[in-house]
Amino acid sequence: MLKYLSVWLFILLPLGVSAQQATVSGTVTGEAKQPLELATIGIKGTTLATQTDNQGKFIIKVPADQDLIVLVRYLGYKEQERSLRLQPGQSINLQFILQPDARQLNTVDVRGKNTDDTREQVSVTKLDPRLTKELPSAYGDFNKILVTLPGVRSNNELSSTYTVRGGNYDENLVYVNGIEIYRPFLVTNAQQEGLSFVNPDLVGNIEFSSGGWQPKFGDKLSSVLNIVYKKPQTFAGSVTGGLTGGTMHLESASKNKKVTYLLGLRHKNGQYMLQGLQTDGQYKPKFSDAQAYVTVDLTKDSITSNRTSLSILTSYAQNDYVVEPESRVTTFGTRQTPLRLQVGFDGHELMKYTTYQLGLNLSHRFTDDFLSELILSVVQSREREFRDLEAGYRLCDVNTENGDNYGECLQERGIGSQYDYARNALLARIATAENRNSWQLNSKNRFEFGLKAGIEKMDDELHEYGFRDSADYVSPSYFLTSDLNMNSQRYNAYAQHTYEIDSLKTITYGLRAAYWSFNKEFIITPRVQYSFITKHNPDLSFKAAVGLYYQPPFYRELRNFEGVINQNLKAQRSLHAIVGSDYMFKAWDRDFKLTAEAYYKHMTNVVPYDIDNVRLRYYAQNNAKAYAAGFDIRVNGEFIKGAESWLSLGVLSTKENLDNDSTFVYNGNGDIAGKKPLGYIRRPTDQLLNVGVYFQDHLPDNPTIRMYLNLVYNSGLPFGPPNRPEYRNAFSGKSFKRVDIGFSKVIVLGDDLAEKNKFSLESLWIGLEVLNLIDAKNRVSYTYVDDLNGVTYAVPNFLTGRRLNLRFIARF
Repeated sequence: MLKYLSVWLFILLPLGVSAQQATVSGTVTGEAKQPLELATIGIKGTTLATQTDNQGKFIIKVPADQDLIVLVRYLGYKEQERSLRLQPGQSINLQFILQPDARQLNTVDVRGKNTDDTREQVSVTKLDPRLTKELPSAYGDFNKILVTLPGVRSNNELSSTYTVRGGNYDENLVYVNGIEIYRPFLVTNAQQEGLSFVNPDLVGNIEFSSGGWQPKFGDKLSSVLNIVYKKPQTFAGSVTGGLTGGTMHLESASKNKKVTYLLGLRHKNGQYMLQGLQTDGQYKPKFSDAQAYVTVDLTKDSITSNRTSLSILTSYAQNDYVVEPESRVTTFGTRQTPLRLQVGFDGHELMKYTTYQLGLNLSHRFTDDFLSELILSVVQSREREFRDLEAGYRLCDVNTENGDNYGECLQERGIGSQYDYARNALLARIATAENRNSWQLNSKNRFEFGLKAGIEKMDDELHEYGFRDSADYVSPSYFLTSDLNMNSQRYNAYAQHTYEIDSLKTITYGLRAAYWSFNKEFIITPRVQYSFITKHNPDLSFKAAVGLYYQPPFYRELRNFEGVINQNLKAQRSLHAIVGSDYMFKAWDRDFKLTAEAYYKHMTNVVPYDIDNVRLRYYAQNNAKAYAAGFDIRVNGEFIKGAESWLSLGVLSTKENLDNDSTFVYNGNGDIAGKKPLGYIRRPTDQLLNVGVYFQDHLPDNPTIRMYLNLVYNSGLPFGPPNRPEYRNAFSGKSFKRVDIGFSKVIVLGDDLAEKNKFSLESLWIGLEVLNLIDAKNRVSYTYVDDLNGVTYAVPNFLTGRRLNLRFIARF
């Protein structure tokens, strides 16, 4: 088409141009020698012009025996000119290497696409790190912004855990600067948790994948959170404070920019929030952590920077949770038949988690096109769980008749006590060494490959038991004791190739391989992604991904309800298939993006589990198959000018079929006639509907006064009584509804004050938050009690009610 275009342009030349011609051909590339498609090549002072093809090549007929100036233009690059004079019939081949123009927008890459554009990637969302600091939430935890995304769910404002597209908490990968992050192992209740590893003050880039990710990321079933900490150029810092804790961070760079550092300190005190729980008592939860990220440019050449660099990430986290519960009163049941559970406690719980992590990343760019990284990581997590707790309970009917005794207990349905004892300790030590490589073969081909080896050592002491005194007899509830030591090695490798077919179509394919010495299992998982932007409408794109995603077991999956390790447990397997579309559009003269994806996961070798609060209890057997299917929709943009917001909607169905499970079959007389297989039942994370909203607004004439709204709605999770497999996940819980709203004022200080001292304040952000605005009575789990007739009741355990929080952010 370009040839025909040049012919027509030649025909339309002024009649004074000589009929004698010469030919100019050549290529136009960027400084990395990548072809620049659709660059304009013209003859200055004439209407004669053409454009490069997808190889950066061009050809144009020009008049002979004339002094000509060839002008080359491409968006984001400096213009180039070349003077020449050709003889009739002469041909010349020119090469133009354009240099980036710093005066133009640096968000345009060599193909004229925005670097934040995720249309070529499947199920990937990029977030602005600044939004995570101002999002209203109980503790300002980074992960709370994730639950407003489609397919991501969390039914607990006290927890940093989340599930993605029907998976569980242990199926999510988290990377910070290429270093894999692990979460605590023994946490059972959300009020015992600290904060997520990611410190919002230090974040420079956020990339979240909810499925179908590339082979270079690891072996999990649900999601990848890839965080890159920033590299500061000047001195800055901030101090944040509120009723639930505070943070401080510093960042700076040396004068020659060869050394940069980030330092972040956080402290969380959950006492204020836990006072809103239904159990009264003395809560003493404390969490503190410190992180440092240092980068050093080891390049000796003063002209070339960052050819060799070293980055160091260190982290220390200390979480102490002490509670002495005193009493609890819960009214539940129906309006016509309300019941009340009254509990008196004696004893205490003590949880302590200490985690150290050190990561080193040495990167060297052998050429402009080949980058190699060596990543070393060491993690040590020491966790202790002590419990001596006795609870005496009374279950009664509540008087609903008006009168002096209205709302009081009428008669007892059950009375008893429960005793729980635990002395659990876990020491986990993990060390890994990894090599990652990226080779840009040419403008269209990129090859990435890597190797990883790791050592895992687990020392686990498990001693816990409980018994119940009910209806004049004592029965043991559970008894676990074990002393386990596990040493193993893991090996991983990956290779992937990204091929840009042209400026509109991209394909990435590759595979991963893994071997674990503990169960001696070797796995290979191929994966492929394909995306294309429609030729006639560059705002519309489509994408698809298919691949195998295996999750080799970690320590938690290996241990069953009795505390026994299953050494023969194999990797869970999942086939992901995803199709989706992105549509960029304008409304109110502002840019918006609509993303829609449908997905299906076929899972085999599934390890079933039950959820109690945030505790996952695995069956430690590959005795199930499952599926997850659904679709997600998200629209984001500036609904209010200068303030990004979004709305997410997800629909999900996930079910599993256990081997050899069954339920009773009754005859017409109500007698048991036999058993039949249960078939597919709801998985513990099955939630039909998920809605997430993050919305910002500000006064039209004063953008320093803002409003932030965080809304989450999740339909009910399934549940069932313990030790009754025929009723496992047979009932549906209540939906989770939560609205957090915040109002803020930013006070901007003058430049003159900031110049006096580098610690002088630049701005002060003051916020008032109303947490759980609608005062929803959300349920996190159930306590099961028996009455005198042996009937079991599920008593809901509620989360926090409405709370006010004051916060400030001082930036300097």
